[in-house]
Amino acid sequence: MKNNILYIILCVCCSFTVMAQTGDNSPYSRFGIGDLSDDAFQHLKQMGSIGNAYTDAFHINIKNPASYSYLRTTAFDIGVYAKKSTLKTDNVSATQWTGNLEYLSLGFPLYNPLNQLLDREQKDISLGMTFTLKPQSTVSYDLATSDNSIDSLGTILRSYTGQGGTYKFLWGNSIKYKNLSFGVNLGYLFGKVTYNRSVDFIEIDQARQNRFSTDYNLKGFLYDIGLIYSKVLNRAEVEKGNGTDKKTLNVGLTFNSATSFSTESNIQNLGVFFVGTTSSVIDTSITTVRDQAGNGKLPGSIGLGLHYTSGEKWSIGADYSATSWSNYYNDGNNEAVGSLENTSSFAIGGYIRPNYKSFTSYWKRVYYRYGAYHRTDPRVIGGEQIKTQGITFGMGLPFIFQRKVSHANLGVDIGRSGMNTPIQENYFRFTLGFTFNDDEWFVKRKYN
Repeated sequence: MKNNILYIILCVCCSFTVMAQTGDNSPYSRFGIGDLSDDAFQHLKQMGSIGNAYTDAFHINIKNPASYSYLRTTAFDIGVYAKKSTLKTDNVSATQWTGNLEYLSLGFPLYNPLNQLLDREQKDISLGMTFTLKPQSTVSYDLATSDNSIDSLGTILRSYTGQGGTYKFLWGNSIKYKNLSFGVNLGYLFGKVTYNRSVDFIEIDQARQNRFSTDYNLKGFLYDIGLIYSKVLNRAEVEKGNGTDKKTLNVGLTFNSATSFSTESNIQNLGVFFVGTTSSVIDTSITTVRDQAGNGKLPGSIGLGLHYTSGEKWSIGADYSATSWSNYYNDGNNEAVGSLENTSSFAIGGYIRPNYKSFTSYWKRVYYRYGAYHRTDPRVIGGEQIKTQGITFGMGLPFIFQRKVSHANLGVDIGRSGMNTPIQENYFRFTLGFTFNDDEWFVKRKYN
């Protein structure tokens, strides 16, 4: 137990460095707070990123905090990804590989179900708690253009780079009474974003080259709440004890708060003269602003989900979410209310598991997951709102770790984004997640 806890602490400490190394080249991450991170963990991403009504005894679902009280074992979730993306314009395309750590999460039931077996009692109340660290958004781009439209200036080279992002640490709690569960995530949002821009007159001797740099720190608190109502549709048949599988319908509702945050910006504009081709600066004109305070607001959102499960054999679910990004503003990025548009998303997905009790075939115990999604993005380019759509597939592979059943979740996401904008992205995203389970936490000892 002690070794497991030390390992978790080490992973949390290392994650701050690893998460910052995104390496993506996403031009539209210049707007808003960057490219938004999906709150679905890998097992949910493989089902189209559904999660508003999804519950699981072994996996964590932070999309609806009401799901925590359905956990029956301690779960430590970690996820990574690799992504191949191709950016296209009318006459240029570029392909790159990127990858990163996506999240770390620890969840557990506050009352171990094994205690109910030992005490020979069935409780109507279940409690669950989680701790999660993950990105909220990422900013990463590196672009350059050349311009020969002004003959007297020759070739003008313009370069644009950006890096950084925001992160959130969540503490979640959930309580379930009979068929209804309620949960809440309390979180701290933080991060830093840097934008750089340069204008070089490369054919003019001793020209003043322009350098512009802006960075800001962001911090604030956030919360979201969720409800899940679960109904066993064939309870009478199940209670007869003839081995009939439960047929369960879940209805989930989520609400994310509109979150205020504070910013602290630094702005630097330089005119730089170089000696020949060397990097020696012989003269500069500088405009600098330090520690400029500002504010901002992230939008609220609401989500609805349905999920149907037939025992351990198969399931299917659908999610719809809407977010009021038109209320967003950010002094650190000079974005006012109305600079972004409201968004919506729709996803459908599920899994098939042929026979989770099979002793003769490992592949019959595997989860085979599928899904699809369609989303609108808050950023508007050339009068058009960015749209993203894709399909997902994956497998949940059970394995034994320290004499406990755990899971490896391997999947692929094939999609495209920005179809109606000047830059379109086609991508293949490969996901890998591990869920390590342990059912010995909080067990009451009968004998010492």
